[in-house]
Amino acid sequence: MEIEQHNTDKNGFFKAIEGYDEAGVMTYVWAGPGKFIIDHTEVNEAYSGKGIGKQLVLEAVKYARENKVKILPLCPYAKSVFNKHPELHDVLF
Repeated sequence: MEIEQHNTDKNGFFKAIEGYDEAGVMTYVWAGPGKFIIDHTEVNEAYSGKGIGKQLVLEAVKYARENKVKILPLCPYAKSVFNKHPELHDVLF
């Protein structure tokens, strides 16, 4: 599984790729300097139940830590991951 990130000055996404398939995608919008809002997470039905959504959230957390930015998870799925894992709260705003 490979996770790619595409980022612009307004928004971006993390995409999970398995072979030639898009296994899932998580989108975000920048909310000013140093913070972004996760607004949607979607996993391809063929990859449901394989932890793809969580991998996407964890990749966003890794990016946030490396780049010293904060995350607001408005997407219900991303919010649930943060709620279940207090060790991720250092990147919340």
